[in-house]
Amino acid sequence: MKTEMFSPLKVMQGVALRTAVSVAVSIAVATSFAAMPGEAFAKTTTASKTAAKKSTQSESAAATPRAKKSAKTAKAAPAAKSAKVAAADDDDDAPRASRKRRVNYRMDPHGRRSAVHAVAFQPRTPSVGQAFGLHETPDTLALRSSVAYVVDQNTQEMLFDKNSRAVVPIASITKLMTAMVVLDSHAALNEELQVTDEDRDYEKYTGSRLAVGSVLNREDMLHIALMASENRAAAALSRYYANGRPGFIAAMNAKAKSLGMMDTHFENSTGLTSQNVSSARDLVKMVNAAYQYPLIRKFSTDTSYDVFTGKRNIAYRSTNALIRNPSWDIGLQKTGFINEAGECLVMQATINGRPVVMVLLDSSGKYSRFADAGRLRSYLDTAGEPRITSADAGGGGT
Repeated sequence: MKTEMFSPLKVMQGVALRTAVSVAVSIAVATSFAAMPGEAFAKTTTASKTAAKKSTQSESAAATPRAKKSAKTAKAAPAAKSAKVAAADDDDDAPRASRKRRVNYRMDPHGRRSAVHAVAFQPRTPSVGQAFGLHETPDTLALRSSVAYVVDQNTQEMLFDKNSRAVVPIASITKLMTAMVVLDSHAALNEELQVTDEDRDYEKYTGSRLAVGSVLNREDMLHIALMASENRAAAALSRYYANGRPGFIAAMNAKAKSLGMMDTHFENSTGLTSQNVSSARDLVKMVNAAYQYPLIRKFSTDTSYDVFTGKRNIAYRSTNALIRNPSWDIGLQKTGFINEAGECLVMQATINGRPVVMVLLDSSGKYSRFADAGRLRSYLDTAGEPRITSADAGGGGT
């Protein structure tokens, strides 16, 4: 029987039968498509494409926005020799508040799309001095600071004046007032203070080397706040005030008023706000007052200082390059910077045997405030004859 099942005749009959059935099915399918209206066939095809598109979108949900954007642009862009595309403006998936202008350049000399490079550019926010045209004020020394004021510390004689009455943000120059309020409170300098989340910068979102949880005594906090402009140290000092941070700010403004600083107002102890404002004339009064505190003179003019936070050692350095220049005789200093204030510097220094107070606000470059200080010193050295020099006249500060 097995031989009969696999005989050549049986095999040929089976092949013929399967072939006939296959041909019959093909004819039936072809006949049904031929009878289908063209419109119905188009709808069927469109529905299939839509289903496939949805499936593709579901599978590519994890794709990056940049990849999606490139795919859209490559599909929609016609062949051209050169085109300029503002891709970010067409991205409906991105929140409007977070969009940045991106400019794409496409070189397509042979009908093929070359690599696209997108660059996001966000210029620095102009300072208050720039916004109000203070930089346009001419001066004989071509200073890059929009505000400059120098007086004889003993006689209060004005030696140089440029926009000294302008009320502008003062950034970390604020910390001189912070130090005076701390010392006026007579709080124990050896009391340990801990940095918490409340001391973070929630306005400018700047960082700090002083991690949350760090523990330093009040004296060390004051030291690095003055010398290295450590913001969390200044914030912690105000929080540990007897009446809390609101009481500390009230004491700062009361101190300013008692010194006759009528153009001055403080909103915090760090200077990380454009609401801390003053004029150069008021800042001369503040420098003269701060100069009466030996600890402020000492801490602000140190070149470096190491602290132990309870977890690790941190080595701090002065933010003022002129402190490390032996040709300068500086008795007190403080630097400052936020975008709205520009680069700032106040100093008490002895020039040609004469103690002076120097105020430079809203300088337009990182080192230009130090260069301006050098120009002013040369100006005073030559008995008021203007001569433009650089801050490296003594070998440092540039």
